[in-house]
Amino acid sequence: MTRPPPPSIDAAPRTGNRRALAVLAAAWLVTSLVGAYAAGETARRDSETVLARQSENAAALHAAVLRSELEKYRSLPPAMATDADVARLLQEPDSTDATALNQRLEALADQTRASAIYVIAADGVTRAASNWRRHISFLGADYGFRPYFIKAMRDGAAEFFALGTVSGKPGLFLARRVVAPDGRALGVVVVKVEFDALEAEWRSSGEPAYVADPGGVILITSVPAWRFRTLRPMDAASRRLTLADQTLGHGALTPLNFRTPADGRSQIVEATVDDAPRPWMHASAKTATPGWTLHLLTPTRGAIETAVANARVIAALIITLVFGVLAVLLRRRQQTAARHRAAETARHDLEQRIVERTRALSEANAALNRQIEERMRAEASREALRDELVQAGKLAALGQIAAGVAHEINQPVAAIRTQAETAAAYLERDQAARAARALTRIGDLTARIGAITRELRAFSRKSEPGLAAVSVNEAIDGALLLLGGRLRQAGVRLIRNKDQDVVVMADRFRLEQVIVNLIQNALEALEGASSPVITLSARQDGDQVELIVADNGPGVSPEIREQLFTPFVTSKTTGLGLGLIISRDIVAAFNGELDLRPAENGAVFVMTLRSA
Repeated sequence: MTRPPPPSIDAAPRTGNRRALAVLAAAWLVTSLVGAYAAGETARRDSETVLARQSENAAALHAAVLRSELEKYRSLPPAMATDADVARLLQEPDSTDATALNQRLEALADQTRASAIYVIAADGVTRAASNWRRHISFLGADYGFRPYFIKAMRDGAAEFFALGTVSGKPGLFLARRVVAPDGRALGVVVVKVEFDALEAEWRSSGEPAYVADPGGVILITSVPAWRFRTLRPMDAASRRLTLADQTLGHGALTPLNFRTPADGRSQIVEATVDDAPRPWMHASAKTATPGWTLHLLTPTRGAIETAVANARVIAALIITLVFGVLAVLLRRRQQTAARHRAAETARHDLEQRIVERTRALSEANAALNRQIEERMRAEASREALRDELVQAGKLAALGQIAAGVAHEINQPVAAIRTQAETAAAYLERDQAARAARALTRIGDLTARIGAITRELRAFSRKSEPGLAAVSVNEAIDGALLLLGGRLRQAGVRLIRNKDQDVVVMADRFRLEQVIVNLIQNALEALEGASSPVITLSARQDGDQVELIVADNGPGVSPEIREQLFTPFVTSKTTGLGLGLIISRDIVAAFNGELDLRPAENGAVFVMTLRSA
């Protein structure tokens, strides 16, 4: 079929189309610039909000850690202030040996990791200290001028952050007044807390943190150069007062190189850390100590700039995509009229092709259905053949065990005859009780013959495959009932573990057929052995049960082992090589596996079945 050529487009529509495309391009350019700028600013605000929330959470966590650290130490001064040994030392300093108390303070400082714990008498002289063994011992030092001593003696308790006069290391001094029973002030117990470990932990997080007092002086910080610097400039009077109170050098109390927001809101600041100025998100949180505020700088790591750039790019791409779609729609609308006639012709052509393809698919579908039916008939024939093969395997096994079963039946029959004659003799002698016992034994022997014949009939019966819960011990009992005579005639010792009975999903008589086949193979392998032994065992591993049949015969040669489960491969002169194939198919129908496990002596066959 010949398709008509597309219609021509004259010059006037072309000029109009170009003008529309030019207007669309100008609108795209303006919209892209405005949209990219608006999206960038929105992304900047969102990123700053998210970063501020994260920084506030981190600052609250730092404040909680600091609070926990301080609360651990704040309980020490009140406890020591009520200690009897401390009061005794302060009341009778000349007659009391402070060695025992020094040792207690030393042990307590080691346990709590306090920098120092010491006792100051009312005259300001230290009487006991945890660092009494060190060269910087506080013993005998006069701390009567220290603000924490003066305030504790006056108010009962004091907290003061300052440099140590002996150690020169900054720390928080927690003081509590020791009072005699008559209300007289005896002295002060002081615990010095240093924050080296806490500052090191903050430093390792990569987020500069610092704690400022009410005057804006930085006391605790992860940046050592910021210690005792201020958040804002201080006047001369405040500077002199702070230097006097904190016993600092004249190089301290200079403002930081960046402005710390005073309104408490999280915002971006430009700070120099490690000689590298860059933007940080500042957040603050109150601490448990009145007037102390924790400040935290979270690095932006370019996240805000990246978010702004990504937002602008995405906005530009979306706008470009929208205008691209509009351009495509415009172009398609222009081409719709020209393509209409060609589309109509193509539609008729397509309908014809659909009819032809439908016919071809119908023929292919019919051929496929015929193949499926043939496959189904072949599968049914294969299943029937497999069932016949299983039944043939049963009958072949019956032929091999017939002699043993005949021997098993002959013995009870002979015993029945003997017991019958014995019962008749007892009846002639008028010995009814003994005759009754002989008749009872005849009944037991008859029941044994019936059990053997029932098992033989059940084993030979052609059964429909079906899975049910089967006791492994019962299946083994049934197999041994058929093969017991052959085992005894061959002089084979049977080792069997019946302590634990396990239940598997299988068909009872087909499972017995597999066990009979494996035991018969073991019997044939043990012909001529000096001390033949067959071992039967079963063990459960989770939802799997392993039934093991092992012998101490010569085992399976490597040549046969490679093709053991291949049809018509056997080491027997009279065998067909189908017994193990049938057995494996039966076990596979139980959703299990039959395999030969490597062993040093003899052959070990393992059936793995699902537990019921």
